[in-house]
Amino acid sequence: MDGSVSLQLSTKSTGVFEAFYNSVKPIQLLSYCLDVCKAGKLPPGKTEIPFEFPLRAKGSKTLYETYHGVFVNVQYLLKCDLKRPILNKDLQKVAEFIVEYADGEKAVTKPVEFKITPESLQNVKEKSKIPRFAVHGKLDSTICNICKPFTGEIVVERCEAPVKSIELQLVRVETCGCAEGYARDATEIQNIQIGRASCRERV
Repeated sequence: MDGSVSLQLSTKSTGVFEAFYNSVKPIQLLSYCLDVCKAGKLPPGKTEIPFEFPLRAKGSKTLYETYHGVFVNVQYLLKCDLKRPILNKDLQKVAEFIVEYADGEKAVTKPVEFKITPESLQNVKEKSKIPRFAVHGKLDSTICNICKPFTGEIVVERCEAPVKSIELQLVRVETCGCAEGYARDATEIQNIQIGRASCRERV
């Protein structure tokens, strides 16, 4: 059983992180090896062999939750090797298992209010061509338990053009840095429609 934190290159930041990536080795969080069956023959049919490993970090290391990101991976693998006679090839099976923090470690509620207008939009070249509108709302918390719903509310105060659809997009932004510079990458996690077909104002 192995658990490690590893750095990987993104296609958007290869030039920035190549030297850093080559100098950083994966950090091993845990490693256990156990013989679950002595040498001998297995009976025909299905054979189940129970086993148990302690999930304890090596030395002063910390066990982090499983994470697959753009730049960083935290991964836990269970490997099974079946040694066979010389004339036969050994068998190996690798399976990933997920590590999550206990339910007792609750996220602290941190609500936040927001307002969206044409002036607040980013990466828009010609804001003058956007119909005048105003939307406000709140997120019940910006620190969330991933196993629970993401909640909040949104209010359309006014809009010059008919509102055909309202969609919420959940984006994960991952930032990684070193002496050579910083890289930032955004990945869409989910897109959900919460309103459609001529949404009225003050709704």
